[in-house]
Amino acid sequence: MHREIEPFTIAPPAANYAHAVLCESPEAWLHTSGVVPVRPDKSVPETIAEQAEVVWQNLLAILDDAAMVPSHVVSVTTYVVVDHLAELPAVMAARDRALNGRRVASTLVTVPALANPKWKMEIALVAAR
Repeated sequence: MHREIEPFTIAPPAANYAHAVLCESPEAWLHTSGVVPVRPDKSVPETIAEQAEVVWQNLLAILDDAAMVPSHVVSVTTYVVVDHLAELPAVMAARDRALNGRRVASTLVTVPALANPKWKMEIALVAAR
């Protein structure tokens, strides 16, 4: 149902993502807010690598509650506090694990800060089934 769009007339993506994903005849769409690195007990991990894991655990729980799975994800927008940009490989590795290596449309936005100073990153996604 989802197909990567990668025109040969443009440069390939700069990393492990698709330029675009076409959803043909979806019956349901899911749009999340920015999902933050807060565990169910309201704690926030210290490292951005741990935060990325918690964000993806939260996103997978949202997908499950919507009767969706990671293969339904078509787009992610990742927000990273600019002071932690050097740690981006850990954030992208968590995405790749959560999506089982499947490529989706992906945008990275650096920000000076997020709503809570403990948060180093958050992710919003779009899924379709």
